[in-house]
Amino acid sequence: MTRQLAHEIGKKHSATERRRPADVLEVAGVFVWPPRPGAILIWLFGSHGYLLPWNALYFAIALICWFLFTPEMSAMKDIKLGWISLILLRNLGLTIIVFGAWHLYFYILKRQKADFKFNEKQPPTNSKSFLFRHQVWDNIFWTVVSAVPIWTGYEVVMLWAYANDVIPFMSWSSHPVFFAAQLALIPFIRDIHFYVVHRLLHWRPLYRRIHKLHHHNVNPCPWSGLAMHPIEHLFYFSGVLLHWFVASHPVHILFHLQHAALSPAQGHCGFDRISISDGMSISTDNYFHYLHHKYFECNYGGDGFPAFDMLFGTFNDGTKAAKGRLEKRLTNE
Repeated sequence: MTRQLAHEIGKKHSATERRRPADVLEVAGVFVWPPRPGAILIWLFGSHGYLLPWNALYFAIALICWFLFTPEMSAMKDIKLGWISLILLRNLGLTIIVFGAWHLYFYILKRQKADFKFNEKQPPTNSKSFLFRHQVWDNIFWTVVSAVPIWTGYEVVMLWAYANDVIPFMSWSSHPVFFAAQLALIPFIRDIHFYVVHRLLHWRPLYRRIHKLHHHNVNPCPWSGLAMHPIEHLFYFSGVLLHWFVASHPVHILFHLQHAALSPAQGHCGFDRISISDGMSISTDNYFHYLHHKYFECNYGGDGFPAFDMLFGTFNDGTKAAKGRLEKRLTNE
């Protein structure tokens, strides 16, 4: 199961393939044993791998926010409504732009219609499972009212701690290699944290009281990404607390939190690929997590990073054999 060049930007597809979402989840060769150095290099530096395009995009957004839309450190020494409000408004604006863009493209303008869509049905607009009986309005509510304030709360505490020398600080000039390495590892660190927290939230008592709200989105759309119970948001964004103990820079904090906050729109968009032009498209890395929403008790890790699920026997690639293994595992449990 290797990620073929068909997943690279610019790959040509037949007329049928342009319309059909993935049938089987293909994973990068880096996750196949024995290790293959070439596959590792392709996964790290290829046009569709660990760094490109999505992680590089989220890092670019974090850099822009750090240089242009974050108050001076000196202003954050005291807890004051002024600079906290700026952070909150910046995060709300980012959410509206990123989540709104995914939703606008796929669900309002319907630029791809049902091409590459996993479930051709649209988000329900009359369901008792959702606030206002409307999936999208429900999702927007939980994102704006809970996710953005809790994300902002974590960021405010971390930036205040840096400004007051409460947590260890690292500059680019003092440790450039470690600075860059930590940036590169943040998506990987997030995947470890997400897997652990996600498995915990599928423990029956927590699932029923907390995580079930997110799983109302059986057919997810971009706004479903952060549609969670407030307690789940506290768990979800808590991975950033690692930087309380590891010397870091505020830009690491922004990248860590914004990656957690913005990538779920991509991971829940409901489409396997974005069409760039006739016969050319790019993967959204969405199928892995879509299968989790479809089958619930599998693929607990981050989108497109199946290593922990493969290690602990919870990996599902969408085949009938994988579904059979899942049913057998649940029966035994």
